Amino acid sequence: MFIEPRVGTGPGAVRRGWIEVVCGSMFSGKTEELIRRLNRAKIARQRVEIFKPALDTRYHVADVVSHNQNSIRSTPVPVAQEILLLAAGCNVVGIDEAQFFDESLVDVCVQLANRGSRVIVAGLDMDFLGQPFGPMPALMAVAEFVTKVHAICVCCGELASYSFRVTASADKILLGETDAYEARCRVCFQEGMKGKAVKGLDG
Repeated sequence: MFIEPRVGTGPGAVRRGWIEVVCGSMFSGKTEELIRRLNRAKIARQRVEIFKPALDTRYHVADVVSHNQNSIRSTPVPVAQEILLLAAGCNVVGIDEAQFFDESLVDVCVQLANRGSRVIVAGLDMDFLGQPFGPMPALMAVAEFVTKVHAICVCCGELASYSFRVTASADKILLGETDAYEARCRVCFQEGMKGKAVKGLDG
């Protein structure tokens, strides 16, 4: 269980920033954990802002919404650089679906942390082919704290770390839920990919 680092609040305390990454497969509870941490920061009366990529409109145009339908107000942005301006002066900055941003997100998060903000980033660590996804590997490298959460494999019930695409699309980005993806363990993911290769659907 993640325990938030303590922040000095006494007279003369220095405002310190850092980066936290919450990563995992589809249906692993990444957004749920992001919302939990952000709500705790709000209870502590910290100034909080949340951002997500504008292309993610699955549940709501603006709000960040988990698979369990918990939600929190957010600001959709088309590019990561906009976050620097919109998050000025914030104690805590949350970013969901980080894998959909370009590599500039890494520098944005570093700059925010250097300014003294606590930056909490959630996203898929691997794409539908089981490869590192977008800026996530670099974010995990520069973060002070990394939490990898797991789903349950729909095939065997073991811990799942992979997002298996059940549709034939080979697009890098395909927004979808259980209609397009399944959470799978390594063995079941590999079996599924072998099956796709036989059918010529492996992208």
